[in-house]
Amino acid sequence: MSNPHTPGHEIPLVVAERTEAADGVAVLTLRHPHGEPLPQWQPGAHIELLLDNGLVRHYSLCGAPGDRSAWRIGVLHAPEGRGGSAYVHAKLHVDVEVRTRTPRNNFALRPARRYLFIAGGIGITPILPMLAAVEAAGAHWRLLYGGRSRSSMAFLDELAGYGEAVTVHPQDRHGLLDIDDYLGDPDPETLVYCCGPEPLLAAVEERCRAWPDRALQVERFQAKAQGVPSRGAFEVVLDRSGITVQVAPERSVLDAVREAGVAALSSCAEGICGTCETEVLDGEPDHRDSVLSAEERESDEIMMICVSRSRGPRLVLDL
Repeated sequence: MSNPHTPGHEIPLVVAERTEAADGVAVLTLRHPHGEPLPQWQPGAHIELLLDNGLVRHYSLCGAPGDRSAWRIGVLHAPEGRGGSAYVHAKLHVDVEVRTRTPRNNFALRPARRYLFIAGGIGITPILPMLAAVEAAGAHWRLLYGGRSRSSMAFLDELAGYGEAVTVHPQDRHGLLDIDDYLGDPDPETLVYCCGPEPLLAAVEERCRAWPDRALQVERFQAKAQGVPSRGAFEVVLDRSGITVQVAPERSVLDAVREAGVAALSSCAEGICGTCETEVLDGEPDHRDSVLSAEERESDEIMMICVSRSRGPRLVLDL
């Protein structure tokens, strides 16, 4: 029997409350239909919604980790997107049931003396519980929060309680965020956490190249541009299943595994959510994801099979 507290375990919930946190941002409070306590989570975690139209989308938890009676997510309506947010905004109203998967965390909050947080738009959602955690721990922190306009920026009422630690920077009034001024000089005792649109993440990553290794942690909502992938075919040995599959140049490892009849979880199919993380027993992956750290990539112990490939003729996976 699967453990309901294991990441990726499916659990049915119901929309208990729905509010609007800003223009185009719906905030859903999800509860168990029978009032059962929900699995615990830590700041930075996200859940997946398994929508009735067949889409699977992941959303950061932005409530209180200690509250096991409910999970809260904020969903930006993105008409130009692939349909997930449109479905949520149109269909997920109070009392509607929705299937979810229990939390995963690719954006974990690490202990530090000081923190610099940078959020762009809906990227504020995973940052919110982090602020509460570091405030409670007595750490020194600041937040720079940017958006198109104040009306588009969610949770400003909650952030107001932190006073001068939070800088709200709507672009229509103040222009682009001044990342250089905000970050200042590299500091070995400071961690930088950033979530938002890709141009913001790219700018912060470039600015933090001079910082100590692992000082910067980012969470992406869309895949990071990668270099040219390995194009050749290769074989993948599924160790637990006793099956060997061939992966053609135009196919993913995930596709080949599923075609062989082996179950493998997946959500985004873009290498940003971590759902398809798989242990590598042998071989050298060609990492194409936007989740793993540099250290994790160098270790070659895990890979995201929805996008990553093989640098050699053979991989052995724990599947």
